[in-house]
Formats: sequence, structure tokens, C-alpha cells
Amino acid sequence: MKIEDGCALGLYRSMLRIRVIEEHIARIYPEQEIRCPVHLCIGQEAIPVGVSATLGVTDYVLSGHRAHGHYLAKGGNLRAMMAELYGREAGCAKGYGGSMHLVDLAAGFLGTAPIVGSTIPIAVGAAFKAKLKNEERVTVVYLGDGATETGLFYESLNFAALKQLAVLFVIENNAYSVYTPLHDRQPMGREVTEVANAMVVNARKGNGNDVEEVYRLASAAVTRARAGKGPELLYLNTYRLREHCGPNYDDDLGYRSETDVDAWRLRCPLSTYERVLKERRILDQAHKLRIEEIYRDEIVAATEYAKNCSFPSEMKVYENVFAD
Repeated sequence: MKIEDGCALGLYRSMLRIRVIEEHIARIYPEQEIRCPVHLCIGQEAIPVGVSATLGVTDYVLSGHRAHGHYLAKGGNLRAMMAELYGREAGCAKGYGGSMHLVDLAAGFLGTAPIVGSTIPIAVGAAFKAKLKNEERVTVVYLGDGATETGLFYESLNFAALKQLAVLFVIENNAYSVYTPLHDRQPMGREVTEVANAMVVNARKGNGNDVEEVYRLASAAVTRARAGKGPELLYLNTYRLREHCGPNYDDDLGYRSETDVDAWRLRCPLSTYERVLKERRILDQAHKLRIEEIYRDEIVAATEYAKNCSFPSEMKVYENVFAD
């Protein structure tokens, strides 16, 4: 599949927007006005951008704790996201949930949750509902490699295959579950894609730092799922460049080597794609700086908006707790 120039520039702009927004969050987080934990996806932007570029507004997306990129790529409201981070009533979860509980039903973003693997069966349920109602929509659920170690994952694959559901499981393998590497958690030689294929779920592996490869893989998977061919799974290798939770760097803890980190920095999805587009003469430095400034102005405005919003009243804590 040839990526047209306009599509390529759109992929780059989406990645750049997420990067600018998250770097801004990293800068302001030490002010301690954002009191919820934040899990930044800096270094992993190619996956949500490549996948969401293949989806429509009516398609569903669910995610876990590292969800800013997934939310923004699917069309989530930036101002509502920032208000949520600041715990304000104008937040996308009314200020109750913070960074790990993002939702935007208008964009088809059904929500996130911090419990590892917890949104996987919810996504399968959403896909099952869509099939029962003959809705032509695909449901995507993002999960980390650690979530493939939960029973929910295998139960969900089984049910999705049994019912031939239009659901796409997107596994972001960033090599670590917090500080524990893959080889300390899973037996050598076992490929999750092979397990999925054995469960009659069509599975493919790919480079999660190559946005065009992600786009091609996701496009084919979404097309098959939408055509009623059953569930799909993408296993995409990537790397987070910041600490597991927070705005800083945690490489001084010694759980990953400086050599490894430096090697992955060279494979940064944003900078590598920028070089590609410059070589194709689709992008130049002046254009890059102009759009970067647009996104900086956007996130500054969204932050000021969030800070000026009201906190929920104390009585709000009793809403949506009990059924009428």
C-alpha cells in the first residue's frame, strides 16, 4: 500500500501533536497542580496514530493507563482531557478519574482504566453488542505486553473468536512491565501471535515505531474485521522514553541499560519519520516549526482553560453511585 503525501503528512502531524502535548504535560507536572499520576507515551506515538488513521468516528476504542495518545489520536477533546488531569468538572470524566480514566463518547472513545487488562473484556463486550445490533463498526482495544499475562486476555480472545467479533487487539510491547523485562515474565520462545493464531485469531507482528508499517497493518486488520472475518491482533514493538509513571527519566534505576535506551532514541518514531518526509520533500524545517508552534499554542490554551475551570462540588460525589 502506497502512502500518499497528504496521508503521510497527516500521520506526522498527529504524532507531533501528541509529542508536543505530552512534553508540555511533563514540564508543568512538577507544579503539582495536576495531582493524578500520568503515564506518558513519549516514544510510542506511532501506534495510536497509525491505528486511528484507519478508523471512523463511529468505531470504538478502549485503552489502559498509558492512554493520552490513544485518546488524542481517536479525536478526543484536548481541553476536556486537560481539565480531567486538573480534576475539574469540565473534564472528560467530570474530574473524578484523572489521566487514567479518559472518555469521549462523541469520538467513539469508550474509556480507559488503570487495572491491567481490565478493558479487554469490555472491548469484546462492545464488539459483541455491535454484532447483535448489526452495527458496522470495529472495536479496538490497546493493551501492553503485561496484559497478555492475564487470564482475561485469553478468555477474551476465545470469546471473540467463537463469536467472530469485529475486534482488534493492539498489543504495545514496550519491553517492560513497570521495571520488569519480558524475559523475566514470559517463557522464551513463546510468541503471543502464535498463541493467538492457534485460538483462531488472525495475528501479525510489526515495528511499532514505524507509523507507515502500523498504518498498513492496521488498515488490513480493520478491513478484514469490518468484513466479518473475525477478530484480529497486532503485536507491535515499541519503547517508552520516559519513566514508567511520571514526567521524568528513571534510567538511573538500572533496570535498562544506557546502550539500550540510546539505541531506542535513535529509533524514535517522530524523528525518524521526520527524516523520511524531508527526504521525500513532503516536509521542510520551516513547515515543521510552524505546525509545532500551532500545537504549542493549542496545549497552552487548553492548560489555561483547565486551570480556570471549577472543581466539582462536594455533592457531586454522590452522583452516579446508586441507580434511581
